[in-house]
Amino acid sequence: MAKAQNQSAPIQTTVFPILFAISIVHLLNDTMQSSVSALFPILKDSLQLSYTQIGMIALAMNVTASLIQPLVGYYADIRPRPYILPIGVCFTLVGVVGLALAPYYAIILFAVIAMGIGSAIFHPESSRVAYLAAGARRGLAQSIFQVGGNIGSALGPIMTAVVFVSIGQFGVIWLTFAAIIAIIIQFNVARWYSRQDIRPRPKAKTVTTGSSKAGLTPAQISWAIVILVFLVFTKHVYMSGITSYYTFFLIEDYGVTVSNAQWFLFAFLVASAAGTFIGGPLADRYGRRNIIWFSIFGTAPFSIMLPYANLFWSGVLCVCAGFVLSSAFSIIVVYAQELLPGKVGLISGLFFGLAFGIGGLGSAALGWVADATSISFIMKLVAYLPLLGILAILLPKDKKVLA
Repeated sequence: MAKAQNQSAPIQTTVFPILFAISIVHLLNDTMQSSVSALFPILKDSLQLSYTQIGMIALAMNVTASLIQPLVGYYADIRPRPYILPIGVCFTLVGVVGLALAPYYAIILFAVIAMGIGSAIFHPESSRVAYLAAGARRGLAQSIFQVGGNIGSALGPIMTAVVFVSIGQFGVIWLTFAAIIAIIIQFNVARWYSRQDIRPRPKAKTVTTGSSKAGLTPAQISWAIVILVFLVFTKHVYMSGITSYYTFFLIEDYGVTVSNAQWFLFAFLVASAAGTFIGGPLADRYGRRNIIWFSIFGTAPFSIMLPYANLFWSGVLCVCAGFVLSSAFSIIVVYAQELLPGKVGLISGLFFGLAFGIGGLGSAALGWVADATSISFIMKLVAYLPLLGILAILLPKDKKVLA
């Protein structure tokens, strides 16, 4: 019965080689993506950009991904397309080349839009692969998949400190090798994916009982999805504030050099990767709802103190905030997939799309506010967002979701 309700029936054992393969591609993909924000200090000086224009670059890439990902996920649920996986990375490759060679602001926007399309294709289908390869360990599988992306994002600041400060914008061209490696791996993942039983299945006839899952009414499921969306908003606006503007905060308020500021951001992103990896297994053991609540609301003490700390403690608090906050997202995706079984691609596309879109909109809005006020004000403003994580307590308990 359960098998008939799912369009993609997951296999029973956890296929770690496939999970590690898509995690590596996620690392390479997000390394290329992170080159955009890593270039912000370089582009601001070389092209004389305002904070608003910096925010618009992030907006162009992320909103493109946000709008396309749910569509890719929706159609993947209807008719999975394994060999779209390497095609997505090809778009990212085009964007990387364009970003390295772009002499004008407008061309940079076109390049990051191509990278946004690449991410829009990559994330929903790769998340479906993680679901298929997970077996019974869905939290762990999503964490393995997503930690690759977190590590890739963490490499952006290192590229700025080691490569972009000395070579400049053209240094991005080296990432074409990462794109080629990712394309090769994705072809092999697509072969495995195509051999799985991923054909659309006829929907089972259901008896109307007033609920679409035992213990939860359709209204309760809808309300839970709304809460999860709001929590994604809370998390990613704060994340966009840190990833886009924390380095500027360190440069302007503490007199830190561009290179040294990138190491602080690197520490935040490495801590985020560690939090992502640990969050999945913890949720498998202690419950999805508990970890989601702890992750977002538990970030508040660190985020609120961060703008007022000295340089050393700012770094410590930033690491703590990144670690705690990032343990939530993989669990939010798994929790939503279990609320709406059979909609794995749609849920993955929706939540990854929201993450990109909210991050882009948040970056653009915060850039506009920064131009009108100051970077210091931005850090103090976003610090209170994790307090909204208290809403996770309104989510249904795991036993009702899994009933």
